[in-house]
Amino acid sequence: MSKRVVTQDETMTYRPVRADPQAELERDLGDPAFRAEWEAIADDFAALDTLLEARRRAGLTQEQVAERMGVKQSALARIETSLTSRKHAPSLATLRKYAAAVGCKIEIRLAPR
Repeated sequence: MSKRVVTQDETMTYRPVRADPQAELERDLGDPAFRAEWEAIADDFAALDTLLEARRRAGLTQEQVAERMGVKQSALARIETSLTSRKHAPSLATLRKYAAAVGCKIEIRLAPR
């Protein structure tokens, strides 16, 4: 088996692909089935955003929050990602520990649709 050698004359040209995630999302939301699924998980993503924003405001890494909660970093990663995977949703007790670790308290409210 022979190896192919790339010569100077055969240099590759970088051609970036233009991406516009917001435009793609808006296009996809035009599909009723996609919109229904998107709306079904909106609360999950909002909850994740809340956790990540609180951790960011506290200036802490996952490892630091995990240490404060008394869990391993991998367990904390699972807690954060479970909100979007819909597997093993964290308990209220776990969310309380997370909130305390980032210097927050939990507030639960129901809003009319």
